[in-house]
Amino acid sequence: METKKNVKSDIEIAQEAKKKPIKEIAGSLDIQDEELELYGHYKGKISLDIFDRLKDKQDGKLIFVTSINPTPAGEGKSTVTVGLGQAFHKIGKKAVIALREPSLGPTMGIKGGAAGGGYSQVIPMEDINLHFTGDIHAITTVNNALSAFIDNHIHQGNELHIDTRKITWKRVVDLNDRALRQVVIGLGGPIQGVPREDGFDITVASEIMAILCLATSTKDLKERLGKIVVAYDTNNKPVTVADLKVQGALAMLLKDAIKPNLVQTLEHTPAIIHGGPFANIAHGCNSILATKLAAKLGDYVITEGGFGADLGGEKFLDIKARVADITPAAVVVVATIRALKMHGGVDKKMLVEENIEALQKGLSNLQKHVETIEAFGLPFVIAVNRFVTDSEKEVETLLAWCDSQGYEVSLTEVWEKGGEGGMDLAEKLIRTIDTKENNFAPLYELEATIEEKLTTIAQKVYGAKGVEFTPQARKQLLQIEGEGWGNLPVCVAKTQYSLSDDQTKLGRPTDFTITVRELRPKIGAGFIVALTGNVMTMPGLPKQPAALKMDINENGDISGLF
Repeated sequence: METKKNVKSDIEIAQEAKKKPIKEIAGSLDIQDEELELYGHYKGKISLDIFDRLKDKQDGKLIFVTSINPTPAGEGKSTVTVGLGQAFHKIGKKAVIALREPSLGPTMGIKGGAAGGGYSQVIPMEDINLHFTGDIHAITTVNNALSAFIDNHIHQGNELHIDTRKITWKRVVDLNDRALRQVVIGLGGPIQGVPREDGFDITVASEIMAILCLATSTKDLKERLGKIVVAYDTNNKPVTVADLKVQGALAMLLKDAIKPNLVQTLEHTPAIIHGGPFANIAHGCNSILATKLAAKLGDYVITEGGFGADLGGEKFLDIKARVADITPAAVVVVATIRALKMHGGVDKKMLVEENIEALQKGLSNLQKHVETIEAFGLPFVIAVNRFVTDSEKEVETLLAWCDSQGYEVSLTEVWEKGGEGGMDLAEKLIRTIDTKENNFAPLYELEATIEEKLTTIAQKVYGAKGVEFTPQARKQLLQIEGEGWGNLPVCVAKTQYSLSDDQTKLGRPTDFTITVRELRPKIGAGFIVALTGNVMTMPGLPKQPAALKMDINENGDISGLF
């Protein structure tokens, strides 16, 4: 039962927890001493050499956690993921959790951190939500080193004939800073470089982040880095990192960042946290290496995708699972009564009031996400993440609806009770895995055109009539297909709050069209990004950033982080 009234805050709970040395957690997973690189007492990186030793070990069953469209406050999907991992341990199963790393942008902005909540958190929570083991800073450095190489190449004579008006590579910083979206660089005369327009994205939107999370080895990482398209030349042909001959240097700078990070939950369940691409911009899943390693170390792997099944869910199943050659054993669809009421038309200020009519109306959103998972051929369980403001009648209404539809459902209380609050969910998942058919397949074939792929996603996942392209996007589409990139998956950048590309259309909108305003080829990552609506690759801070409540005292104790 999730609430923050008259109870300890997340950070207070995390700071009072008794942590085990990370070597002890590693030992419980049969990770050998030489395979663990310590980052203090409670964090560690795992050497990729471990894959050679475990290559013949059978993989554990993968459980993928997704959700309905969230409210701006988030609906506790990471909390359910962590609590579910703890619950598997409670019932005697060897489980490993695989999560993304939080970005400083949302942490300091409006959303807060991403380490779970209440008594279902990964710890050390402060480290995980701040600089952790430095992976995101390494990605920032690699991204900006590439920018420096591009500008130096132009300054030193521009042998590749890069058209400075067609440089697509941007600089990044892992903060929300709207003032950096469009900038001019190289001012100050000839020795300061060549003046041109540039801009910044947030680090977790960088193609470097996507590449790190989709690479299956150091060799694959370097090959993907070489394929990055950074600009177009004066003949409008793509210029790549390989053309600049710096893929080796960039891969070198990621030599530590590519190694997955090991931490623990409040109940000492092992958790591997690695990579953090945004799901409303990029593909929204932790690294393939982390997920595959968790599968070698545990009998069950609990992982998640960002936001709802229309974003992180679809991208996990259409992009990550395809690249990694993995099949989820089951899916968890997280729903909250307050989010369903919001989708039913209730203002967020009134969500604490009982409203059965709005709840019933909002169930259409849950229905659509369930249909999406069914379209992928996967068995599922609905997890109702309970809040203290949920009335008994509202809970009964939701459970009765699930029962009437024939959907397996579990009322979870992992925020308040930790693993104990998710034991019913864990047991129902095991039964579902053992008894339900699994006919998993991606929604589209890679041989389909980009337009066909986007139409399939828009119709089957969003419930749209179809897709429209702006003149700019249509021109880009022709070039993408002309360059031979049409056989790549598509990654839709879309608002997380609605099934449509308009964040104000809640519930289950109908009779709408998705408008693709721009297509960006991410050839290193291996997908084409389709930007819709007003999604920004560099977010801004709200009027009252979360940072205003954060502090540190003379003893080094942090407060206000959530």
